[in-house]
Amino acid sequence: MDVDITTQFEKQGYVILRSLADKKLVKAIKNEAIASLDPLLGPAEFEADVQYPGAPDDRKSLGGNTPRRLLHACGRSKTYRDWATGTVLKQHLTQFLKTDQVMLSQSHHNCMMTKFPGYSSMTSWHQDNRYWSFDQPDLVSVWLALGSESPKNGGLMVIPKTHKQLIKRGRLDRNLFLRTDLKENKTLINSAISVELNAGDVLFFHSQAFHAAGQNQSEQVKTSLVFTYHAADNLPIPGTRSASYPSLPL
Repeated sequence: MDVDITTQFEKQGYVILRSLADKKLVKAIKNEAIASLDPLLGPAEFEADVQYPGAPDDRKSLGGNTPRRLLHACGRSKTYRDWATGTVLKQHLTQFLKTDQVMLSQSHHNCMMTKFPGYSSMTSWHQDNRYWSFDQPDLVSVWLALGSESPKNGGLMVIPKTHKQLIKRGRLDRNLFLRTDLKENKTLINSAISVELNAGDVLFFHSQAFHAAGQNQSEQVKTSLVFTYHAADNLPIPGTRSASYPSLPL
């Protein structure tokens, strides 16, 4: 393990590892994703369901059948599951989570994220922990790019070091997104970086790190395979969404 990578993750709240997934695997994953989009193989979440800026008003509106993500990735594909629970990711996650007992949450992410031209929405600045319920807020998400990702097609943006900052409730709106009308939040947002990825690149980011994404202004669908991990002794709180499905060991 590269100590510098672990140090960067701890300090910045994210790290990008280039070409971590080989070309053959990326091609196989992307082919499965495309096959699941036409015809659409559920379960899926639709852009109209989330009501974020830019999304269709409802499923009956123009573009209302645009999928936002294909759910239950581990259950729908052995190819996805083998990547998500394999040694390539485990060797890094054990360092980032500081444990040999790493678990994959089936309740959060565990999906193929899709961003279509024309009807994709914008996701405002948020922490994933705003709707996750674990004993400790220390989880790591792993984002595998299946093609190029940049601001043009709605690639992720991350605000470095926010995984260690205490953001008071008053700086968030009713949906727990950063309020853009506050001067202190504007200063924070101005420090954001754009996560530009190529096929096979992987972004690891802490669940407390603020991140956002714009709309897809390109002509191609963007697809990304995303999973979230936690230490085995960091348990989901019973009765919450986080405990909906059992976690899988790596």
